[in-house]
Amino acid sequence: MKIIIETERLVLREITLDDQEEMFKLYSDPEVQKYTGEPVVTSMEEMKKAIELRILNYKKYGYGRWATVLKSGKQFVGWAGLAYLPEFDEVDLGYRFLPEFWGSGLATEASRAILNYGFDVLKLNKIVAIAMKENKASIRVMEKVGMEFDKLAPYEPASDDAIWYWCDKKLIAKYKLY
Repeated sequence: MKIIIETERLVLREITLDDQEEMFKLYSDPEVQKYTGEPVVTSMEEMKKAIELRILNYKKYGYGRWATVLKSGKQFVGWAGLAYLPEFDEVDLGYRFLPEFWGSGLATEASRAILNYGFDVLKLNKIVAIAMKENKASIRVMEKVGMEFDKLAPYEPASDDAIWYWCDKKLIAKYKLY
């Protein structure tokens, strides 16, 4: 288990096959999946394949979506991290948490740390974040961490427009959040 980032309340580490049950709980929840554009996961086999893909992405890109665990009690709360989107040639900040942890500031805390990691350690030039227009909570996190509105554009061909935000190291520094 490789720890990537630690914050005041969280540990972000690589997702492993040992996380399969917790990830299934997250991905099989219709409330969690509501604004993701992804279907609810219905089998452990499907979840296993998704985790194996994440593990490959760690090797291919050197980063990915990371298991997010409370330091106190080591409880899995969801995931947060970066993903390379080859179809757009962009690096995307994303997060997904179990509903009992919504509204607790964990997404903001994790996102700030991930942006710092992305710019300071990975030396990325730009990071984007994408949300459905209806996902007000996710959009608010993007704004709180210093990202700015970029555009309305579909994430997938023939889909509704999503809201795209962006940032770079200079923009984050301007917001004194870096």
